[in-house]
Amino acid sequence: MEKRTILAVVLSVVVIIGFYLVQAMYTASKEMETLDQQGTVVTAPVQPAEGSAPQTATVQETAPVVQQQPAAPPPVLVQDTGVNPINDTGKTTTVVVDTNLIHVTLSSAGGDIISYELKEHLDKGQPVDMILAGNAPPHAFSIGFGSREDILAGRVQPVTANFEVRQVSDYSVEFARNFSIGSGDSAGIFTLIKRYDFKPNEYLFQLTVTLDGGHSVGSFDFNGNGYTLIYGPQIGPNFVKLDQRAEYRQYLTFTKNKVKQEKVNTQIKDVPSWAAIIGKYFTLIAIPNMNQFDVFFSDQREEGIPSASRLLISRPSVNSSRIEDQYYFYLGPKKPEILDTYYNGKNNFTPPLSGYQLSGAAKTQAFFSIPPLENLLKFILMALYKVVPNYGVAIILLTILVKLLLFPLTRKSSESTMRMQALSPKIKEIQDKYKDNKQKMNMEMADFYKKEGYNPLSGCLPMLIQLPIFFAMYNLFNNHFDLRGAMFIPGWIPDLALPESVFNFAPYQIPIVGWSDIRLLPFLYVASQLLYGKVTQTPDQKGNSQMKLMLYAMPLIFFFILYDVPSGLLLYWIMSNVLTMAQQMIINKYIAQKKAALKEPEPVIAPTRNSGARTPVLPPKKRKKK
Repeated sequence: MEKRTILAVVLSVVVIIGFYLVQAMYTASKEMETLDQQGTVVTAPVQPAEGSAPQTATVQETAPVVQQQPAAPPPVLVQDTGVNPINDTGKTTTVVVDTNLIHVTLSSAGGDIISYELKEHLDKGQPVDMILAGNAPPHAFSIGFGSREDILAGRVQPVTANFEVRQVSDYSVEFARNFSIGSGDSAGIFTLIKRYDFKPNEYLFQLTVTLDGGHSVGSFDFNGNGYTLIYGPQIGPNFVKLDQRAEYRQYLTFTKNKVKQEKVNTQIKDVPSWAAIIGKYFTLIAIPNMNQFDVFFSDQREEGIPSASRLLISRPSVNSSRIEDQYYFYLGPKKPEILDTYYNGKNNFTPPLSGYQLSGAAKTQAFFSIPPLENLLKFILMALYKVVPNYGVAIILLTILVKLLLFPLTRKSSESTMRMQALSPKIKEIQDKYKDNKQKMNMEMADFYKKEGYNPLSGCLPMLIQLPIFFAMYNLFNNHFDLRGAMFIPGWIPDLALPESVFNFAPYQIPIVGWSDIRLLPFLYVASQLLYGKVTQTPDQKGNSQMKLMLYAMPLIFFFILYDVPSGLLLYWIMSNVLTMAQQMIINKYIAQKKAALKEPEPVIAPTRNSGARTPVLPPKKRKKK
């Protein structure tokens, strides 16, 4: 039975690790256009007025200060909020919005967000920034007048010219910029307005995008799109590589009340309720509050970061002089208890977002995931943490508790293994006798098991029952958010969500494996696994070459597989091995005592007078009563 158990564990972990293979695709290099001080020039078709001939025109950014032009009616300006503009000189300026949870920096260049820091979550001592940029300056929530194909190919650049800025309140900022379109008699002017509304106690904010052409521009059609909204190049925090253990990226959409995992660089056919870029601990969720739009995920390479994850939302062209679209964006921790507030209405947004089920973005995309069981184990872990405020100790206590609860099953499995060993000679005799008649052999085996009162599955079922608990604990210790940044032993294990290190020799690496750290936990794991195999090895397995291979080779293979896993997960695995060894030693002692109790009394040996030889003296027979 032990062989099957070990093999099941090996196969399960291999499947877990293989489930997160990276699908990396790289596109061709960008064709960069010249960007002057005033902005980008975009070539795009313009929706002609009724009765006029089709034509191609250019959209060109004008100065931030609105100017009257005799060739066209005056453009529609930003609504007067009663607040004076922060800057109208044409120079780049920044605006800071600060709440109890986030610290956001916005730039007049493009009206974009250039930093979105999460105050309560740290990355190497600094707040996690959800906008991770490469060598280029950070710009998120940019607007480009064209299709996503034009933008990704570099034929259209996002707007980066300076906007007029109005700070409506401490939590609301508005950017406006006039654009000229066309030339000659068909020239017109429209205004692009981007308004950000933040709220206290929220990681979610609202973005309103308005294109207003007034009497000058009657439609917006730039290569089939009104505009494209771009988030990228990557969500934070910083990472070295997407190894699917310490960090990963998944792309999700929520369509028809179902969460669907999407492929990057692939057309999404349906119009989703929301789209998300998922990391291990943090996420971006986009909720376009409109009927028609196109979502696309891209990992187009950006110099200066290991990998890119972009979200592009394209607005279809509109035969109208005004577009006003609303979006909600969540940038924050991937915690179900936070995302659930948007389902139960315990948030600051109206109308409520209950129909979007944002907590679906927090579901762990893991092999053999059992959410109810994981939630129960997480609840117990959190309760233990309240008693002992150290997650490393809480992991150890939870492992002990689970092992104690499962001890009866473990003992039953061991007893079944012992019984199977006792019956194996007779089983082999039946198999040899009827080896040419499988049907007869199966009938004899069934009769033999019935006569002996033995169920051959009695040893497997207890282990199969424990397998879901193993997977649940694996997923819990590998993905639980609160383990991020949780210290176990100062100076050795400062973060249970990361691999520990006793010595770092970066930038040098060990050839082939590419390691730059010497870690202690993987060596402790190998030692515990070897001892575990020795203790749990049955007598009939000692001469088995296959079992010897399992005993010595598999721990070494797992040493390389698990070298860079989170320290909290290895701590659980080592503790589990130690407890299993202790349990097995207790069970072995119990089985030995049981065997001794079942033995018949041996005959008493007494010496003879002449030779001193010992002859058996049998116990006296009982006399029958008359």
